[in-house]
Amino acid sequence: MGTDKKADFSGVTSRVDSSAEVAPKADFSGVTSKVDSSAEIAGQQYTVQKGDTLSKIAQQHLGDGNAWKRIFEANRDVLDDPDRILPGQTLRIPQ
Repeated sequence: MGTDKKADFSGVTSRVDSSAEVAPKADFSGVTSKVDSSAEIAGQQYTVQKGDTLSKIAQQHLGDGNAWKRIFEANRDVLDDPDRILPGQTLRIPQ
């Protein structure tokens, strides 16, 4: 084992060329975007009152208590559970 040769890197050199051409920057001047906000979906807003349920709100505002799912979907950013709405919460009522 004493006769094993090890690699000799003593003659290795390296060079970094900092004057290398830099890649051109991306041109985003022609890029446009559109943000679809929930305001376009919502017809009106409603503040939850004590005793309200999504079914009751749907019946009052959409004429169909079964439309509570539409209200829930329009408010997923505010509501995690359709059975847990709190007085004072402002909900979007979809058109």
